[in-house]
Amino acid sequence: MIRGRLPAAGYNCGMRVTRRVVLRSLAGAGLAGVAGIGAYGFGVGRRLFDVAHTTIPLPTLPAALSGVTIGLISDIHCGEFMPADRVAHAADLLMQERPDLILLGGDHVTWHDTKAVPLCADGLSSLSAPLGVFAVAGNHDPEGALEQVFESRGRIQVLRDEQVHIRTRGETIALGGLRYWSQRTTDLRRLFKGAAGFPILLAHDPRRLMQASELRLPLMLSGHTHGGQVVLPGIGAPAAWRFPVVAGLARDGATTVYVTRGLGTVVLPVRFNCPPEISILTLRRT
Repeated sequence: MIRGRLPAAGYNCGMRVTRRVVLRSLAGAGLAGVAGIGAYGFGVGRRLFDVAHTTIPLPTLPAALSGVTIGLISDIHCGEFMPADRVAHAADLLMQERPDLILLGGDHVTWHDTKAVPLCADGLSSLSAPLGVFAVAGNHDPEGALEQVFESRGRIQVLRDEQVHIRTRGETIALGGLRYWSQRTTDLRRLFKGAAGFPILLAHDPRRLMQASELRLPLMLSGHTHGGQVVLPGIGAPAAWRFPVVAGLARDGATTVYVTRGLGTVVLPVRFNCPPEISILTLRRT
């Protein structure tokens, strides 16, 4: 009986040792992979700005507005890992594209850091566009300080549940800027009350797509997701599950949405397979 058991016991013991070795090897490889992603994402991935050109097809766009270009940047997170000189570099890249209209999608700083607001404003000081420069606040922004500093510089108008009418090419764009904390359909309906012209919603959070679609708003522009910030091969962005659209162009009913990947980072100063984005959007009637 003992002899019959010894080979079996010895074999099982060998299997356990082999499994330990394999698991340790896999764990080591996994840690090395994570370390590699982290090193690349910190040293390279978060620094390479991508100027992304996208045509947005809009069936209800007035023909005269076809060809209007919008420069969109969001989620700057100016601070330790996004100093003012890098913000200025992104602004210069945007200005080289000469968009008709510039929109800033929120989260200009991180964790309501009021000291970083003037630094961000300094970095954005070169921005100008024929149809204006407009911003909304994100969940990280100190709204009052953002509005006071940006508007005192005379270049950027902060929209806090406000609408502006922009005249161009004989047509009107009704631009509505939604606060992050305004999340109900009634908030959007109030925002666009009395709108005359082609409506565009600038909302930090792409989850407002549901409300925009309910009201059949033709175009919504957002940020907030950072494009997932870390996009793993074969897996995608772990952060994507929270959002209807994590990056790029999508459509829900009559509403087209574009979500930019943003410029900065939050929580971890790392980007992988998800470069920071300066979005150049061309409106096109279809």
